[in-house]
Amino acid sequence: MATAAEKEKKKEVIRLEPESVIPVLKPKIIMTLANLIERSTDRAEFLKLCKRIEYTIRAWYLLQFEDLMQLYSLFDPQHGAQKLEQQKLSPEEIDVLEQNFLTYLFQVMEKSNFKITTDDETDVALSGQYLLNLPISVDESKLDKKLLKRYFEEHPHENLPDFSDKYVIFRRGIGIDRTTDYFFMEKVDMIITRLWAYLLRITRINKILSRRSRRRPKKDPKKTDEIIPEEDQDDLCVERIRIENMELSFRNLMSKITIQEPTFDRIIVVYRQAGTKSKTERGIFVKHFRNIPMADMEIVLPEKKNPGLTPMDWVKFLGSAVVGLVAVFSSVEMPKADLWVIFAVLSTVIGYCAKTYFTFQANLAAYQNLITQSMYDKQLDSGKGTLLHLCDDVIQQEVKEVIISYFILMEQGKATRQDLDVRCEELIKEEFGESCNFDVDDAVQKLEKLGIVSRDTIGRYFCVSLKHANDIIGTTTEELVLKARQSGAVAAT
Repeated sequence: MATAAEKEKKKEVIRLEPESVIPVLKPKIIMTLANLIERSTDRAEFLKLCKRIEYTIRAWYLLQFEDLMQLYSLFDPQHGAQKLEQQKLSPEEIDVLEQNFLTYLFQVMEKSNFKITTDDETDVALSGQYLLNLPISVDESKLDKKLLKRYFEEHPHENLPDFSDKYVIFRRGIGIDRTTDYFFMEKVDMIITRLWAYLLRITRINKILSRRSRRRPKKDPKKTDEIIPEEDQDDLCVERIRIENMELSFRNLMSKITIQEPTFDRIIVVYRQAGTKSKTERGIFVKHFRNIPMADMEIVLPEKKNPGLTPMDWVKFLGSAVVGLVAVFSSVEMPKADLWVIFAVLSTVIGYCAKTYFTFQANLAAYQNLITQSMYDKQLDSGKGTLLHLCDDVIQQEVKEVIISYFILMEQGKATRQDLDVRCEELIKEEFGESCNFDVDDAVQKLEKLGIVSRDTIGRYFCVSLKHANDIIGTTTEELVLKARQSGAVAAT
């Protein structure tokens, strides 16, 4: 069993599964791959094919996205109630429509490679502290518990979190957030906390507390200290650098330090507010955030309660007083009472009480600042704007998958599904320096639907030539419009 000192020296690493999203912009992928083609005629055909693939995939999704936007107009928290009233629909018909909307929405989220956060992921994310140091909770009385519960009953999902009947948090992409500052209050908090731990240790009260904590072990399944099992070597590992784990030194205390926390690149929260006895709430909130530190994920929670001193803070106050009194009386009853020992004990206890109160005030101010920042800086959009962004994101991701898969088959010849998957991931790594879990199944389905990729008798995939692929897809409506626009411009001159 490692000692506390040994654990402090180890890196705190969070292990995450590779993302399916391709983090490279589509124009960069197209131009990079085109430049790898030697013949200029083939390069021109490839660029034409890329445009036709995008136009065709966009047309495939057009009707589905229109249905999604039409349904959301009925459940827009601002104007949806008026439109529902104009439609003269029964409550049962509205129930069906809102479930249809959620079905379309969850399909788009899946296509855009968003995942529902599980309880384990949430526990790991919130197991540390970053900029937010207050326990934040949701006021569940203000949230509807029927809408999402009904959806998941009809559409079962694995590893749903406990809060899935009230709200759903989708996440995608992993990044790193670094903050450099003096962190004076946090450093003082760390010093007093360690002094408090030392006081508990010499009074042996920590043994009592440790016995109680052993009775309630907490799960932390994906948090690790540098040791990564061989079967998980492909997982993404991101280090947490926190003040609590830093070594005490004069240089650290008096100079700026940099702390680091992994982030969720994108988070989307879906929920509905609770209705009243006189009014049934039908609005559905869809909020989109970016670059949210994992340890501060509470800032995206809906209907947050105002934080206050926790029961543990009050226990610390009372515990400090009790420990202080016991230590003082023990020192006084000794044959040679040492006034310096009594003064040191009292100073530590009073300092700890003051630290608890002032730390809470500082954390409350930081919390309010973070919430304000999240509204103006980290919240990308909400409602219709989020849905439009998602619809375009689905198209961009699928176009990138299809283009990369076709390029590999064109350049490297026939391949099994597994070989194609590996080659696509290697290409992204070698040419763009990015790692992802390539969604090869979806890509080859689109290629087969386009008619430009087939399978031989033993199941290997192969593609048609570039010119033949362009002939199969044919001239798209967008190309005809662009051609007509160019002809009109020439005629005008």
